[in-house]
Amino acid sequence: MARPQKTPLRSLTQEERAALEQLARAASERADCVVRAKALLAVAAGARFTDAARAAGRRAGDAVAHLVARFNVEGFAALVPRHGGGPSVRYGPTQQERILKEFRRIPDRERDGTATWSLTTLQRALQTAPDGLPGVSTWTIFQALHRAGYSCQESRTWCETGTVVRQRKAGQVKVTDPDTARKRG
Repeated sequence: MARPQKTPLRSLTQEERAALEQLARAASERADCVVRAKALLAVAAGARFTDAARAAGRRAGDAVAHLVARFNVEGFAALVPRHGGGPSVRYGPTQQERILKEFRRIPDRERDGTATWSLTTLQRALQTAPDGLPGVSTWTIFQALHRAGYSCQESRTWCETGTVVRQRKAGQVKVTDPDTARKRG
């Protein structure tokens, strides 16, 4: 005999039902979201949690029970997967935005010691900034830049090519290579 459902699914509005049906048919959505939508629709049609799990392609009904309880509280946010284990997320969206903000800043030669950002110089700038990230690694910076669409392999066209500031006995001197255009092709 099946156990009674502790938290039954609340009644769905027409908009929620239509959105769940559309999500359940979507081929371009995440597979786990589609499975969750199918399970919720099966429960809304009157199926038990175990039958709804099987209809969605899963084995156990306990996950459906947790999904229903979460959907009753959170709504459609319950369909989006949460952190799935492992170490907790250390650098969330605010820290990643801080990394991108520092990356978009033009480096100061005096303060940062560079004319263009590398992962190491960006790490040093983030670690020493008053509102920075003292324990950030180059891998974390790389991942944040990669998620934002930047690549380390792109040409550095934002740099002034062929011009460099050199330290001489008399002070800093700006040296320009006359063959820059020929070398760049």
